[in-house]
Amino acid sequence: MATPVVTKTAWKLQEIVAHASNVSSLVLGKGSGRLLATGGDDCRVNLWSINKPNCIMSLTGHTSPVESVRLNTPEELIVAGSQSGSIRVWDLEAAKILRTLMGHKANICSLDFHPYGEFVASGSQDTNIKLWDIRRKGCVFRYRGHSQAVRCLRFSPDGKWLASAADDHMVKLWDLTAGKMMSEFTGHTGPVNVVEFHPNEYLLASGSSDRTIRFWDLEKFQVVSCIEGEPGPVRSILFNPDGCCLYSGCQDSLRVYGWEPERCFDVVLVNWGKVADLAICNDQLIGVAFSQSNVSSYVVDLTRVTRTGTVAQDPVQDSRPLAQQPPNPSAPLRRIYERPSTTCSKPQRVKQNSESERRSPSSEDDRDERESRAEIQNAEDYNEIFQPKNSISRTPPRRSEPFPAPLEDDIAPAKEAAKPSPAMDVQSPMPNLEVPPQPPVVSSTPAPKAEPAIIPATRNEPIGLKASDFLPAVKIPQQAELVDEDAMSQIRKGHDTMCVVLTSRHKNLDTVRAVWTTGDIKTSVDSAVAINDLSVVVDLLNIVNQKASLWKLDLCTTVLPQIEKLLQSKYESYVQTGCTSLKLILQRFLPLITDILAAPPSVGVDISREERLHKCRLCYKQLKSINGLVKSKSGLSGRHGSAFRELHLLMASLD
Repeated sequence: MATPVVTKTAWKLQEIVAHASNVSSLVLGKGSGRLLATGGDDCRVNLWSINKPNCIMSLTGHTSPVESVRLNTPEELIVAGSQSGSIRVWDLEAAKILRTLMGHKANICSLDFHPYGEFVASGSQDTNIKLWDIRRKGCVFRYRGHSQAVRCLRFSPDGKWLASAADDHMVKLWDLTAGKMMSEFTGHTGPVNVVEFHPNEYLLASGSSDRTIRFWDLEKFQVVSCIEGEPGPVRSILFNPDGCCLYSGCQDSLRVYGWEPERCFDVVLVNWGKVADLAICNDQLIGVAFSQSNVSSYVVDLTRVTRTGTVAQDPVQDSRPLAQQPPNPSAPLRRIYERPSTTCSKPQRVKQNSESERRSPSSEDDRDERESRAEIQNAEDYNEIFQPKNSISRTPPRRSEPFPAPLEDDIAPAKEAAKPSPAMDVQSPMPNLEVPPQPPVVSSTPAPKAEPAIIPATRNEPIGLKASDFLPAVKIPQQAELVDEDAMSQIRKGHDTMCVVLTSRHKNLDTVRAVWTTGDIKTSVDSAVAINDLSVVVDLLNIVNQKASLWKLDLCTTVLPQIEKLLQSKYESYVQTGCTSLKLILQRFLPLITDILAAPPSVGVDISREERLHKCRLCYKQLKSINGLVKSKSGLSGRHGSAFRELHLLMASLD
């Protein structure tokens, strides 16, 4: 009897080196699910065909890191926003720059194409949302209402509404024809990272860093349901094309949700880390993630995923039981979007304040042509993807085939093949793939065996360690089964140093925890500092940062010297924690410190005032020292540079 062939439900498709420097943004084409665009700190936008190692096209013109990219639905246009606030639109079929849009004063955090008209929406760290007319290269509307960076923008399927999500924990809905806000949705307790419209009904989903997904009724403007207990911040969500369920790209897993009532249909383990974008094609879900200069793509076979019916058990964590309330079959559906049969009419123009509208179109177009180029790296793939759209086809268009799923039996050989050899750099792509050629200006090959200057907070392998070294050697298959104690002794044999380090850290954390329960927060921080272990300080600050009310002036005098050490650390997580703590101190205490130091001396003896004045002087001296460090690092690119620039603005009064 033949053995049945069992294929995987989820698998890694490929890994490529996408840029010469760090990747800062990426997006999948939602029309085909086969086109990938990446933006990097090298100021380039590169286009890739999924599961092909070579770059199709490299777009130049930006002079600062590209922090947001977006493809339109037909995948004929691409828009990219940079750290400087400029936006550029390229025509992929003509392989040339189409428009340059100027107007934002800070990083471009989010972009989206209108589904029918030639309009682009942009959200920035300057808290403004702008709607651009690509044909006239001017700003049609400017929407104000958010108080922090706008992280995500989405047009409704009928093109009449625009949803925005921001770091101020708010989701807002804007009416494009009236040019005003229709409603705002509150309830999230953390920055909202992503919003998504239901493909058919008047329903909106939002995902936040507070690890929740909320569903909003767009007729009654109220919450429908809330899904809690996500394993991490929600960064990628996508409705199934027929609207039957919502996919959430979580940390190393894909979750399938329903919302009336809220329930989890299925959980699929996918080792993609922090997935950045999702797309669906041929009953397969494509997910992409990036780390430093590498981009990895993954596939989930949706035919083997439960999308309706019973609630799935979560293999990652236990969750509270959800009420099984069957939906009422007689209940009417929500209102359906009315899609126009032709391109939408241009929104009402209320204000023309864009600088680009007053410039000479011909002179600016000439300058764009000189500064921006579309370098076709792979002519064969380019012609296959883009050129057929320009000609009339006499036969039905060719459909892309699903990616073949590997066999379950191939898991072990695949792991052996993926294991890096001693001569191979651990940051190189998978050994069975060719390293894609990069634009000729710079080289993307990393230095062999060189540790990164900043060790990322999330990485697939520990720096300087091999997991295989900690596992017992494989012996004869017929050997007797080991009991737990013998297995543990074999694993720990020869690795006493690591065990001592981990045991010591656990003991230090227990000590700090004991002090916390018996004393105040200042005493516990003093004990953590006295241990002289930055990892313990980081663990403690990550807790304190979650509750701003725990911060006091005397706590600042102890923490500020430690923050200066964290900002100079080579570990990304240490730098992030230091920036967060310093931001809290600057926002809560810097005005108080400057006011007390500027106040005239009091008459008589006031001991409490003298103590407060002494603490303020200490804090001011430490902040002056940190100010120089922050200023020197504010020129960095990427997320670190943005954080240091924000801190530098907060510390402007110290200059």
